Amino acid sequence: MALVAGVDSSTQSCKIVIRDAATGALVRSGRAPHPDGTEVAPAAWWGALLSAIGDAGGLDGVEAISVGGQQHGMVVLDAEGRVIRDALLWNDTRSAQAALDLIAEVGADEYARRTGVVPVASFTATKLRWLRDAEPDSAARVATVALPHDWLTWRLRGYGPAGESPLGPVLEELTTDRSDASGTAYWGADGYDRELFVRALGHDAILPRVLGPSEVAGRTPDGILVGAGAGDNAAAALGLDAASGDVVVSIGTSGTVFAVTDAAVADASGTVAGFADATGRFLPLVATLNAARVLDAFARVLGVDHDGLGRLALEAEPAASGAVLVPYFEGERTPNLPKATAHLDGLSLASMTRPNLARAAIEGMLCGLADGLEAVERLGVTVDRVLVIGGAAQNPAVRAIAAQVFDAPVVIPEPGEYVADGAARQAAWALTGARPEWPIELAATLPGDHRPVIREQYSHVAGR
Repeated sequence: MALVAGVDSSTQSCKIVIRDAATGALVRSGRAPHPDGTEVAPAAWWGALLSAIGDAGGLDGVEAISVGGQQHGMVVLDAEGRVIRDALLWNDTRSAQAALDLIAEVGADEYARRTGVVPVASFTATKLRWLRDAEPDSAARVATVALPHDWLTWRLRGYGPAGESPLGPVLEELTTDRSDASGTAYWGADGYDRELFVRALGHDAILPRVLGPSEVAGRTPDGILVGAGAGDNAAAALGLDAASGDVVVSIGTSGTVFAVTDAAVADASGTVAGFADATGRFLPLVATLNAARVLDAFARVLGVDHDGLGRLALEAEPAASGAVLVPYFEGERTPNLPKATAHLDGLSLASMTRPNLARAAIEGMLCGLADGLEAVERLGVTVDRVLVIGGAAQNPAVRAIAAQVFDAPVVIPEPGEYVADGAARQAAWALTGARPEWPIELAATLPGDHRPVIREQYSHVAGR
């Protein structure tokens, strides 16, 4: 039995799944935590990957591996392959002004035309501009810029700083894929846009070679084939085997709404990012900073766990008697309001109950994602069904309220590590030359129960 491994190096942890390449059956898995914070030493990711591999019982029998990773993170290396400073993660918003500066210099329409995206604080280009402006000595030392999955793939293949890796700092051996490159704001249909890259960093540098979906990056020192890897959302779409007409709503640390399309999209408003996917197609995507942590906050305030929060929410009527949460606790990416804060509106003696507050929390989180779905639809994307994934999707109240908020059929796939699963599918694809057809099990298909009043009152309060 040929085995393949898929890695999800996310914001919070590193997870690995090892599957049968032919059937997709799970053989074993492992995980390890990542440090908290919006800037992290990449060495922590490498240590977590090694720990997760150990937790999974090692890579014995594994013939191919691929890495899915959090997008946009800025990993800057010097000429010796050493990390110059801690990586800035996607959720670090200190580069918000840098994003505005880049847009002012180039123009939103021009960015959308050339790269499919308009810079926001999340994207790598804005972090490079921040580095140039805030830490010019560090910026001047940059010999190459990698993304988290690029750097981990490079390390898996045996490269790294002299004395810390078997093959040393061969920067030209860095690789990436279309999906992750498309989140930098300096890559487009014609490849890297060097003018935009230099505008961000201040000088040119080595950039990872962009691989196709089934291409091979190389091999580990032990001979295991290493696939191209992917950004986390593209890997999740591959793990779900998402097709045209499917829109995925992922409720994790961040919230994402993405669809698989055959044609690229460009949104000069910056609401929808025109990313590439992990199959050679495209992945128009909307991201929100505030997702499952909204539920964490309200569960804590109400003195319940997530199940208790759900039970409370289901005691309230749709629209929570007028109570509305606009959940911008950590600022917001979509809409682009990095300095915003959350607020509760519509409170009265009638609405100020624990069930209404619980329901307002879930409705507010889902309405932010529904706004994203609407933005994707405005670009001509067909929505046949909405697949809701993430830990929160297992909560009965989140499921029920999702069917009321989204004006499309809602299905809930069985719980899974879909980013790691997508990376494993990619590893199998690279190993065998054929895209695997592994089954996807659904936990629930929800009957239509659309309640327009929920989004109507949310839109009124949020000013949209």
